[in-house]
Amino acid sequence: MRHAVLQLAPEKGQVRRNLAHLEAALLELAEDAPEVVVVPEAYPTGYFLQGGVRELALTVDELAEALDGIHRRAWEGPLDLVIGFYEKDEQSGDYYNAAAYFELGGRGLLHRHRKVFLPTYGVFDEERYLSRGHGVRAFDTRFGRAAILICEDFWHSITSTLAALDGAEVIYVPSASPARGFSGPRPANVERWRQLAMSVAAEHGVYVVLASLVGFEAGKGMSGGSLVASPEGRLLGEAPVFEEALLLVDLDLARIPPVRYDNPMLADLKSGLPILWNDLRRIREEL
Repeated sequence: MRHAVLQLAPEKGQVRRNLAHLEAALLELAEDAPEVVVVPEAYPTGYFLQGGVRELALTVDELAEALDGIHRRAWEGPLDLVIGFYEKDEQSGDYYNAAAYFELGGRGLLHRHRKVFLPTYGVFDEERYLSRGHGVRAFDTRFGRAAILICEDFWHSITSTLAALDGAEVIYVPSASPARGFSGPRPANVERWRQLAMSVAAEHGVYVVLASLVGFEAGKGMSGGSLVASPEGRLLGEAPVFEEALLLVDLDLARIPPVRYDNPMLADLKSGLPILWNDLRRIREEL
């Protein structure tokens, strides 16, 4: 299952230009024939919108229509696409930092995840403008079972644990991570992403696919460093920092059962969960 991670730099607020840039990237990808393409968090608009979310957010139907047009013009045959975007919910009027999995040329929207953990500290201000999502669920694709977590969602170990318990074999992580900490060869946040991805992959026997935004917004440089980690906890590919890049990696889901057999952490967790239920209930009641 060939994956293409598109590490792209959007123009802030320029939805048409950014989607045209995505179309051009897909046209260039045709010879590589990926089956799944992964695009970073908030790509159609850029990340640091703040109050501009209300004017620029897309409904999932609007995004689906735009992507269907891109698919017809740029691709032959079906293509699965994971993309982060700011979403307007027409029924509730709420706005979300969301990501969707589309089977273009097939069943259309398969899953939408709304970001649960909205950072509102440091340079971040998400919860002032956005509503929280309300859960983590795995879903079925034509290749296997997957889950989506958005940026800070992945920094909380409980979310990837829930995804793995729900059957996810691949965890997709669209991200927009401003570079910070420059004491080593890479920004400290890029190093942290590498450690997290390898640790989560090894603990649960899953693939982790991180698509990280690049470019400058509001004086902040998005770091990039997109990557793919194997169920053994090894890096299968890694993109450079601070520049647009294409990362092509083949995922073999048949590797997961033998890896989990040799390192049965997920099976042990499933067996041990009933022991912890009372503590989980107690902690919930005390919150």
